[in-house]
Amino acid sequence: MILNTPKIIIAGPCAAESREQLFETAKEIFDLHINSQCSPCGDALSKKEVGFWDFCFFRAGIWKARTNPNDFQGVGEDAFPWLKEIKEKFGFTICVEVASAEHARCCLENHIDAVWIGARTTVNPFLVQEIADTLQHSSLTVFVKNPINPDLTLWIGAIQRFLNAGIKQVMAVHRGFSIENENVYRNAPCWEIPVALKMKLPNIPLLCDISHIAGNVSLQQIVAQTAINYGFDGLMAEVHHEPQKALSDSKQQLLPAQFSHLLKTIRFPSTNNPADNSLFIQRNLIKNIDIQISSLLCKRMEIVDEIAVIKAKHTLPAVQPDQWKKVVAIYEENALQDDHYKQFLEEFLLLLHKSSLKRQE
Repeated sequence: MILNTPKIIIAGPCAAESREQLFETAKEIFDLHINSQCSPCGDALSKKEVGFWDFCFFRAGIWKARTNPNDFQGVGEDAFPWLKEIKEKFGFTICVEVASAEHARCCLENHIDAVWIGARTTVNPFLVQEIADTLQHSSLTVFVKNPINPDLTLWIGAIQRFLNAGIKQVMAVHRGFSIENENVYRNAPCWEIPVALKMKLPNIPLLCDISHIAGNVSLQQIVAQTAINYGFDGLMAEVHHEPQKALSDSKQQLLPAQFSHLLKTIRFPSTNNPADNSLFIQRNLIKNIDIQISSLLCKRMEIVDEIAVIKAKHTLPAVQPDQWKKVVAIYEENALQDDHYKQFLEEFLLLLHKSSLKRQE
């Protein structure tokens, strides 16, 4: 059994690159009808029952804040006529990113339906306030992504600025956080932060940007499933008809058919059996952890191979007891204080050391 409230979907390419690229992507998404149960709805918050997934927004970045100034920066205002055509032909509600008051003014003048505030913008209260003042009392839907750094107060503050400006349709988007020690995802999920946001602002819909958390196609399914397990109200995803040719973020953009399959395979917690629901959530969280452990073990063995090359070059011994003691100390420092775990840890570290030495040989 699934929950009764439809989940909101935002889908479309990372960037508007050309009229042809936008139209082909929009057409493929439209033809698939998202999960073969949904059709586009004109009103962003109409809650029209079109199957469990309520596809409401076609997204496309027209101004791109790239880290490298030599990367594709977007086509800018040239995209507005293309998006207008797509809205008229397919009935999609159009959503673009704004990073300044001038961007916001352009969107109002071109009758854009919704905007999102990116992580680089959310981190700056001055910019957020300028955009909120520009959009004051408008009918646009505003999506506020979390700031780059894991700061719940900053995120809530940005949302509040738009509410104070009289924007009636404000939603939050979790896109992960830039954390130095994150080794699996492009941006660390830190699920406790969006969950805390939902607790503090229960009336603000919360969506998950699976593309920017995962950073690649292969991890997006588990990110999406985890978000649904935590009770998120929808998903945001980058979808491109030819991801391999995309001018930005090609590795994390799904084909329309891949996105449709992702939506079909998500399982929704049952509301009938609390025990089954709890087990379902916990098992998916374990699956998420296992993916991270698997990836990190591969990375660890790759580094072991590099160490072996260095040792061979400088004729250093494979076994270095003092160094291994430091490794063991790291694990013991964070160990659970029970005999079963200590026994597991001892066996695991023994196997890890043996395997590392074998690779070096």
